[in-house]
Formats: sequence, C-alpha cells, structure tokens
Amino acid sequence: MIGHLNLILRLAIWFLLTSDLGVANIIIGISVALLLPGRNKAPEPLKDWLRVLGEVIVAIPQAYIEAFEIIFRPHNHEDVIMERVKPQRTPGLIFLDIFLITFTPKTIVLKYHKHGSYEVHRVRRRKKS
Repeated sequence: MIGHLNLILRLAIWFLLTSDLGVANIIIGISVALLLPGRNKAPEPLKDWLRVLGEVIVAIPQAYIEAFEIIFRPHNHEDVIMERVKPQRTPGLIFLDIFLITFTPKTIVLKYHKHGSYEVHRVRRRKKS
C-alpha cells in the first residue's frame, strides 16, 4: 500500500505542474509516475506519511501568518542554518520535508546534503539588544 502513496505523490505533483485533468494528461501522468526510477525502494511507514500530511495542512495557515508578519513587521536579518534530516527518511519523505520548509515565506532549503542535513536560508527580525 505504501508504494501507492509514492505513486499518488508523483501524480499530484504532475497535476499541479500541468494544471490539466484531461484523460490524455491523466494517462501521461500515470505513465510518467510509473516510469520514474526509485519506485520500489524501502516502504515508508504509513504513520510517517500521515504525520507529514498533517504537517502540510498546518503549514498552509502558517505560511499566511508568516507572509503578513513580513509585510507588517520587516525582517531585516537573514542567516543560513543546518537542519538535521529526521532518521530513516526515504526520498519521498525527504521531498515532503523540503517542500514544507520551502513552503513558508521565511525559509527556503538551499541544499540537501547526502550526509543527513538541509542547508536552510531564513529571514527573521533582528532581536533588540
């Protein structure tokens, strides 16, 4: 069943990129999703997928809140931090983690390091001294 979640993720990305739910595009999307390499890797536990999908739902209002914060209270300080990748992450879950970090306006992933960390650029308000 977990392999189906990877297929659904690939199809969702395909439909978001093409913005077309026509029959021909659905057939092309399924073909592309099945032909992409890496589909038969180690399966992710269902609880990891559900947790990440819950985080995506929480990230949507958080993104709006951060956008209004940036508009009304300027964020003049920026830095680059290293965030550790959660243990036992598959490529699909790593993609969703990167999506979550980049989805909010204050942070963006600059680079994923194979040794298990993300290089994250963030903006923030400078703390008053």
